[in-house]
Amino acid sequence: MFFSTELLSLALLAVGLSMDAFSISLGLGMNKMRLKRIAIIGLVIGSLHMLFPMAGMLLGHALSEQVGQWAALASGILLFFIGAHMFFSAFHTSEEYRWQPVGIGLWMLAFSVSLDSFTVGFSLGISGVTIIFTLLIFGAVSCLFTWIGLLLGRRLQGFLGIYSEIFGGIILSCFGLYMLFS
Repeated sequence: MFFSTELLSLALLAVGLSMDAFSISLGLGMNKMRLKRIAIIGLVIGSLHMLFPMAGMLLGHALSEQVGQWAALASGILLFFIGAHMFFSAFHTSEEYRWQPVGIGLWMLAFSVSLDSFTVGFSLGISGVTIIFTLLIFGAVSCLFTWIGLLLGRRLQGFLGIYSEIFGGIILSCFGLYMLFS
């Protein structure tokens, strides 16, 4: 199975699932972050993009419709508040008020961008795809897209200065609102 339609469709699905991580990472990357922090964020998000579909595959298709609407709601609310905090913290000069994706904040961020892959796992579990291969593709692609978004955001931060945090907060809040109302 080096190249097949299943591989192509799984890769495209992985890219689709990783786009929210990319766009959120783009906004977060505008916060001042070290490369080590960027690497950790990508690995955590990639790991959860593997764990959530696996949990979805194990639980089955029966609960997917009930969980799907709650997942989008929780993700949207969480992203909106992270973005709002980032936006308002840009007006403070002290570094202690700036939100950084560390500790529980990192896990909440990774949870919010990975939750949509949980419902995808329901349908994939029924379709009979190769589970381990699927999970590895999902994890690798989302990790890569997260890193690309964070690094691009970091470049934009240097270009835009203080406005980059405001812009990043607006991106996260808008994405959260989009998830809430779509």
